[in-house]
Amino acid sequence: MTATHYEQPQRLDRKLSATVGWLARHGLSLAGSAELSVRGRSSGEWRRVPVNPLSHEDGWYLVSARGDSQWVRNMRAAGGGQLQVGRRTQQFTAVELPDAEKPAVLRAYLDKWGWQVSRFFGPVTAGSTDPELLAAAHRHPVFRLTVTQ
Repeated sequence: MTATHYEQPQRLDRKLSATVGWLARHGLSLAGSAELSVRGRSSGEWRRVPVNPLSHEDGWYLVSARGDSQWVRNMRAAGGGQLQVGRRTQQFTAVELPDAEKPAVLRAYLDKWGWQVSRFFGPVTAGSTDPELLAAAHRHPVFRLTVTQ
């Protein structure tokens, strides 16, 4: 069994995350951020976290820069959730991409969000080669979203 990768948020990260989530709930998206709600895999209760949805080619994606986080585990169990900015809520289903399909999405994500998340990707950047992105792919779950509402 392969060990999972996860980078725990620091205290300042948690405070910033809470602020970004609150702003998204109240209609202010910072650089395209939204609040993700997904049912907890054990409790069934809604869990919320700010995320950076990515529009790429013909679809929408969520990338976990920190790795195998709680929202990722919940998404795997729930198979979908909802994204909210202000009063606009979009429900979706989600399918996790295999590593081989991640390089182009990771490149686009790093191109758009690298200024915010580069510390979680180490030496990998939007300018990295496909083999370099593929080597990092196992550390960053990616979900393709299909809007259902």
